[in-house]
Amino acid sequence: MARKRLTTAAYIEGVLAGDRLVLSRAITLIESTRPEDTGQAEEVLQAILPKTGKSIRIGVTGVPGVGKSTFLEAFGGYVTRQGHKIAVLTIDPSSQRTRGSILGDKTRMEELSRNDKAFIRPSASGAALGGVNNRTREVMLLCEAAGYEVIFIETVGVGQSETLVHGMVDFFLLLMLAGAGDELQGIKKGIMEMADAVAINKADGDNIKAAKRAGAEYRNALHLFPAAESGWIPEVKICSSLRGNGLEDIWEMIQRHRRQLTANGFLAENRKRQNVQWMKERIAAMLEDRFYQLPEVQEEFPELIRKVETGDMPALNAAHRLLSHFFSESRIQTPEAD
Repeated sequence: MARKRLTTAAYIEGVLAGDRLVLSRAITLIESTRPEDTGQAEEVLQAILPKTGKSIRIGVTGVPGVGKSTFLEAFGGYVTRQGHKIAVLTIDPSSQRTRGSILGDKTRMEELSRNDKAFIRPSASGAALGGVNNRTREVMLLCEAAGYEVIFIETVGVGQSETLVHGMVDFFLLLMLAGAGDELQGIKKGIMEMADAVAINKADGDNIKAAKRAGAEYRNALHLFPAAESGWIPEVKICSSLRGNGLEDIWEMIQRHRRQLTANGFLAENRKRQNVQWMKERIAAMLEDRFYQLPEVQEEFPELIRKVETGDMPALNAAHRLLSHFFSESRIQTPEAD
């Protein structure tokens, strides 16, 4: 039996009251691709906007196997013990057939999922570039309006996800493992440059000495990069998610970062830039959705793919032909192919 549809007022009141069930349903509404949900979702977002923007937004990335989920469970638990409400938005790789989440984050953060000061929302990345759900920013706003003071966004650690998450957070944490001498060769320079801090995870037992050596190598590597526009100097920490060691240092560092960027005005200016970029990305996504929904495009697309694959038609010509349907539907003159 289908659940009764909530009114816009019920969504707004429930989210602002911190009702977890209504928050979950509001997120489902925001993530919906159904045309009938779009208008209501926009009304909800507009109404809750004045209550957003006060959280600390933290991106957490790292290669698969570095222990992102274990770290988030341990660190999230530490932050809640300091009296803060947290939301963890984890982006799972998706089944290309069902677009469903295949990792099940709540099963990977069992303790944190039972914490009444924590809200975990696994989201399938679907077809979104780099494993970032295309509604992550909107979900973040809903969580802020619901009273969550610290927002974590976990990337899958592949593709373009690091760049996209970096563009929606205040603090970007790169998790690494010991063995820096080998791993530095495989780290993209761009990811290191984006990081506000590097945390060497799994620094426990026999691995402590190796973690300390790795920390020293990462500090040396970070010194090679130009100074950040924010004025913040990236730091390197070592921690153990299993034992809880080093978590206090990381939280204190994030708070210092927040104070410094608030004082020098960079935090506010950076969020303004992020908001504008957010709008531009939504325009591009909405135009793309509209394009692929056109019946003429859906009808001709498979045949043109075949012609491009076999070399019977240049890709540029095929693209121009498909776009002519969009511009015709939009009553806009089709641009000439270069």
